[in-house]
Amino acid sequence: MKIFRRILIGLVIILGLLGGGGYYYIQQNTYEPSSEAQKVVKEGRNKEDYLFFEGEKKNQAKSPLLIFYPGALVEPESYSIWAQDLAKNGYSVAIVKMPLDLAVIGGNKADKIKEDFPDSDYVIGGHSLGGVMASRYANKNRSDSHLKGVFFMASYPDKKGTLKESAVPILSITATKDKVLNQKAYEEAKQYLPERTEYVSINGGNHGGFGSYGEQKGDGEAEISNADQQTVIVNTLENWLKKLK
Repeated sequence: MKIFRRILIGLVIILGLLGGGGYYYIQQNTYEPSSEAQKVVKEGRNKEDYLFFEGEKKNQAKSPLLIFYPGALVEPESYSIWAQDLAKNGYSVAIVKMPLDLAVIGGNKADKIKEDFPDSDYVIGGHSLGGVMASRYANKNRSDSHLKGVFFMASYPDKKGTLKESAVPILSITATKDKVLNQKAYEEAKQYLPERTEYVSINGGNHGGFGSYGEQKGDGEAEISNADQQTVIVNTLENWLKKLK
């Protein structure tokens, strides 16, 4: 499966650091936030382990915290636009800062956020490889009463992150012009999701459009603007979050 190859590549990159060239490789292949995302991130708080966008007070008391794992080699600031828009609608968002921007070596980073918000309910999810690691975290913490949902953006769980028997709501968002997501592997991974999983497809969106960091290698050409895809993401997440108990 393509996602496993990415994980393997990530590990190879880490090992490459020992040879001296790995860090340079990562720098040259990491996706940076768009200029608009760089402006928006200033509206949040830059914590040591995560970017935090605090939900407006009007809905905060009843809203779960959203913990987000970025895609591989994508800087966390790249997801600031939809995160800030969601915060304006009352939902706090914590975008995790991954070691070397690789969720595969930071799978437990959500622990730090939970330490900072010990009494908060939360949902967890991620983009691409980040979603895989988020599902593993959810599986490992399936007995946590504060866990209220899991969501995927152009991603899916693997066997270690199976949510087949999970009682919490699951949301899977994809895009019709995404050429990075392995569609066959995505379909096969549905065996690790409950039948009640909610599936949403963004018409005209692509893989990179789940963030704001420009074109991604191997991706399809989007038929909608990045701003439009960000809006659909916000609306989809908000509609799902409203249904959580």
